[in-house]
Amino acid sequence: MEQTFRVGVITSTHGLRGEVKVFPTTDDSQRFRKLRDVLLDTGRELVPMEVEQVRFFKNMVIVKFKGCDSIEQIEKFKGRDILVTRENAVELGPDENYIADLIGLAVVTDEGESLGRLTDILQTGANDVYVVETAEGKEVLLPSIKQCILNVDLEAQKITVHVLDGLLDL
Repeated sequence: MEQTFRVGVITSTHGLRGEVKVFPTTDDSQRFRKLRDVLLDTGRELVPMEVEQVRFFKNMVIVKFKGCDSIEQIEKFKGRDILVTRENAVELGPDENYIADLIGLAVVTDEGESLGRLTDILQTGANDVYVVETAEGKEVLLPSIKQCILNVDLEAQKITVHVLDGLLDL
C-alpha cells in the first residue's frame, strides 16, 4: 500500500514572500485548510514542510510554508508534488478506499471469472468509473455503484463486481 498520497502540485510562485500556487489533486481542496505537515517531492528526496497559511484563488490554493519567506527559497519547488503521509490523509468513511490502494487490484465477477486488473479510476462527478484492463488488453468501464462494485477486499487484493447488462458489449 502507498504510504504517501499526492494532494497537489506546485504550479508557480505567488508574489515575492515565498507563497506558491498549488493545483489540488485531491477531491476536496478545502482539506488544505486543515493541512499542517506535508512532504515536498524534490525528485530525489521528500522534504518535510509545515503549512503556515492557506488561501484560495479560483481553482488554485495559495500556500505559504513556514520558513520560506522569499521567492528564491521556494522557486526550486515549482512543478513538484505536495504529499501527505497516510496518517495525515483524510479519514475515510465506510465503504471508501484511497484510489492509490485500488489501482492494480484483480477484478473478478460475481460468477468467479477473472475480468482483469484495475488500471484507473475516472472521477466523473456523478459516480466514479473503474477502468479495468482485460487479459486481451481491452478496457472495460464499470460504474462505481453498489449494483456493480460488490466488494473490495484489500487483503486479498481483489474487487468483486457484477457486470451489468451491456457493459461488455463492444
